[in-house]
Amino acid sequence: MKVLLLGEYSNVHWTLAEGLRALGHEVTVVSDGDHWKQYRRNIDLRRRSLGPCDTLRYFLDIRRTIPRLRGYDVVQLINPVFLDLRAERILPYYKQLQRQNGRMFLGSFGIDKPWVEEGLKPDTFRYSDFYLYGKRRDNVDTRQMEADWLNGPKGELFDYIANDADGIIASLYENYRCCQPRYQGKLHFIPFPIESPSLTPPSVGRTSPSPSSATEVFSNITPSPYKGEGSGERVSFFIGLQRNRSAYKGTDIMLRALERLKAKYPTQMEIVKAENVPFEQYQQMMDQSDVLLDQLYSYTPAMNALLAMSKGLVVVSGGEPEHYELLGETELRPIINVQPDEDDVVRQIEQRLLLHPESLERLSRESVEYVRRHHAPVRVAQQYVEVWSK
Repeated sequence: MKVLLLGEYSNVHWTLAEGLRALGHEVTVVSDGDHWKQYRRNIDLRRRSLGPCDTLRYFLDIRRTIPRLRGYDVVQLINPVFLDLRAERILPYYKQLQRQNGRMFLGSFGIDKPWVEEGLKPDTFRYSDFYLYGKRRDNVDTRQMEADWLNGPKGELFDYIANDADGIIASLYENYRCCQPRYQGKLHFIPFPIESPSLTPPSVGRTSPSPSSATEVFSNITPSPYKGEGSGERVSFFIGLQRNRSAYKGTDIMLRALERLKAKYPTQMEIVKAENVPFEQYQQMMDQSDVLLDQLYSYTPAMNALLAMSKGLVVVSGGEPEHYELLGETELRPIINVQPDEDDVVRQIEQRLLLHPESLERLSRESVEYVRRHHAPVRVAQQYVEVWSK
């Protein structure tokens, strides 16, 4: 099968491509590398700035590239907005791709129209990007999403592509739940593909600094100088921050919880922060850590958390029963599931990790097994092939 994966989100398409290639399929990934993260791709379609010269260059790149993307059995879009253009300019390129290729599939992997529509209903989820237990979260991100997807051309673009495409594939419980009311006939759930480098989960304290150092590690350039062979007495908590998005993702609350715990347990833990670093550098920092905090308002571990789990890190994030049920997982519960509340984050980390550090090794092993069981790239790729072939 000849497959075109267009666009990128947190390395989903490149990892899927690797799984498909292992099965013998021919795959081309075209993307901008997910902006500053710079994930791998076969054809770089990147808009370097919004300036007039770079905008003209980007238009020329699109006009040269799209006609060459022909003869594929399957085309999958990462999102309706699969090019770095205003939504109203994208539809002609979708139609051209459709004329030049076979079946078209749309990914529902994050923010899109159903996500916003259902999220704005106070009873769809117990908590979400838009509501906390029936109370509206009113911030610049949620207002912008509502304007873009419900009252603007992004929503119109989604409607056209979703109704026209041969199928829609969701990889998070939230996306699957949001798409169900309207697209049940063409909706499929397939977990994210994740490379699993860890054959043996690392032992607790692998990254601990010497006991004499109680300095909190803050880094956005290189891993902490304290990293290396440790004494096993200190647990390293890793948190990634995106400028101007901490309140939306909940990492502001998670960081405050960590700082409270650090004040109470100064010799038992350290905090490592990464802010807007390239993906390879981010992974290096992650590799030196024991616990990752991610996505406070999620029911489901997303790509960042799953990558950490594949490396044997314990994840503090969303791990609600609905997500395990959708996966069909009845045994493993490796995720420290926290509610969107600072006190609960403090309580869960303290009770489950800091007061019981022996549980880290068990949760680390379960995390690796969880990713192997549900997210191995070849296993996920085979599910895609089955859906695409129907």
